[in-house]
Amino acid sequence: MNAFDVTTVRAILFDMDGTLVDSDGAVLRSWLSWAAEYDVDGREAYEMAHGSPSASTVNKLLPHLDEGARVVAAARQLELQYDDLSDVVATPGANKLIELLTRTGVPWAVVTSADARLAKARLAAAGIVAPVLVTTDDIAAGKPDPEGYLRAAELLGVDPAHCLVVEDAEVGLAAGRAAGARTAALRGLDGDLRLASLRDLTAALS
Repeated sequence: MNAFDVTTVRAILFDMDGTLVDSDGAVLRSWLSWAAEYDVDGREAYEMAHGSPSASTVNKLLPHLDEGARVVAAARQLELQYDDLSDVVATPGANKLIELLTRTGVPWAVVTSADARLAKARLAAAGIVAPVLVTTDDIAAGKPDPEGYLRAAELLGVDPAHCLVVEDAEVGLAAGRAAGARTAALRGLDGDLRLASLRDLTAALS
């Protein structure tokens, strides 16, 4: 981690997939299955989709289809994810970090590129109850647009400048920066903090 005093943070805004919830296997399987149905490269689709709403990825991959067909394709992609929860768990350190935030009274929220149905299913599978949840159903523009993070900060009653956005995808970090928040980055990405896992953030806050 680099030098940034996280004790000045008044609220924490978490991404879901890859940050609080380990759903990598389910996400990969859904995109590979979907890509086979739509005759596109599955690995490319998976990598392009990381951190972004499914609909925006589908639009990029299937520009030759009309809008109605792309809506159907995006709905199909989500359908493949809804019930694939067998190996969805909390990420390392997530539960301890949530326990610390609860004990110390630091407000937190989840801001995800999933829709409400998928977000609630994955959080439940991981045993996580989010006090505030912002999904693609709640906003007009997904990441990297800052709308989701701005909405979460508003719901928590905290100025975005006093929030820490925790992310594992560049589009999410871009959204956090655009919202005016500080950022903590996983998976070797660049943020105000670099985290090997959420255990690092728990240690810093402790």
